[in-house]
Amino acid sequence: MSESRMSGEGSAGYPGWRVVFASSVGVLTGFASLLVYTFGIFLKPLSAEFGWSREAVSMAFGFAALTVAVCSPVLGRLLDRYGPRRVIVPCVTVFALAFGALSLLSSHLWHLYAMFVLIGAVGNGTAMLSYARAISSWFDQRRGLALALMLTGGTVGAVAWPPAAQALILHFGWRWAFAVLGGLVLLVGLPTVATMVRENPASRKPSGDAQTGVEWAEGLKSRAFWILAVVLFLASISQNGTITHLPALLTDRGVDSSRAALAVSAMGVAAFLGRMITGWLLDRFPAPRVGFVLLALAAGGVFVMASARTLETGIVAAVLIGFGMGGEADVTPFLLSRYFGLRSFSTLYGLTWTSYAIAGAIGPILMGRAFDSSSSYGGMIVKLAVLTVGAAALMLFLPALPESRAKQPETRLPGPLLTAEEPVPPVG
Repeated sequence: MSESRMSGEGSAGYPGWRVVFASSVGVLTGFASLLVYTFGIFLKPLSAEFGWSREAVSMAFGFAALTVAVCSPVLGRLLDRYGPRRVIVPCVTVFALAFGALSLLSSHLWHLYAMFVLIGAVGNGTAMLSYARAISSWFDQRRGLALALMLTGGTVGAVAWPPAAQALILHFGWRWAFAVLGGLVLLVGLPTVATMVRENPASRKPSGDAQTGVEWAEGLKSRAFWILAVVLFLASISQNGTITHLPALLTDRGVDSSRAALAVSAMGVAAFLGRMITGWLLDRFPAPRVGFVLLALAAGGVFVMASARTLETGIVAAVLIGFGMGGEADVTPFLLSRYFGLRSFSTLYGLTWTSYAIAGAIGPILMGRAFDSSSSYGGMIVKLAVLTVGAAALMLFLPALPESRAKQPETRLPGPLLTAEEPVPPVG
């Protein structure tokens, strides 16, 4: 990479930082923030309104997650072929309208499920999968920090959306809450990403990063890819299971609903800190070891949650989970871009999201079923903690990033650490 490009990344006027800001707003108003962090707030009102069990309502989240799993590789291919903006703008539009339309829910469960399938179909077009593609085309030396800043939109959402949704529900009802939140996406998120998110034009040149690296089929032969996919699967079951049921768990144990929402917000604050610190660490230390530490912290938080009976204990658990899982969200796109380059980055990232989303469908359903059958979450939460420990251990089996490429002087845009001429770490 040229000296001028490296110094440019460190400049406040570098156009890539404008893309980072807009991407952060997009993540804030997207599927992975707005839907994920408010679902637990809407769970009990929907159950009470229509007489649905918690497992039945949780299955809506499961349907959305499964649809994300199916659609993420397709969205990834579209991103690699057409670039981020042409995928993001229609996806954000559909997401905003569908989320707002949840205010019109009828008493038929299929109506709830159908809306969540639609939301899941465009979900990753509004989330980090799409924005990471744009940001990675602008950054190399500061890629870890740039991705972390992008993901802070999700942490702001974790802080802001739960109490905002709770307040809207208390004062206006859950129907108006859905309508108002969907309107915010349409009026704030959509204009921001439509005007400011774009891929670096130079990255589409033959010498650019998007034209280097491995094809997606070659990436699938890599041990590194499959370890990351399994890690995300195990971590996602735990993360999504705990996030979606945290408010219900605390209120079941005597915590006021408004105060219970604060625990989810505390998780968001911790995730913000985790992502910022992780972005700094990734640019300086081996990413697999960073990921191990983060997942170990998250596992500790899940263990604490199993016995949480006060708001304070719930907040401690939420902080550990938020810091660990928040930071881990930085690690996956960083490692994928370093192992495989940007040629098929979005496709491979989309495939890892398939793993994450399938598990994301399983986690909330397992938690809902555990409560419906035993009136307690405790035993299931311990099992989720064990899965997170397993995910942490797997990070230590990732192959090292090829240092020869990492230290090689560059004269083009951010290059990958593996190219078609360099073998991908094999499976096994």
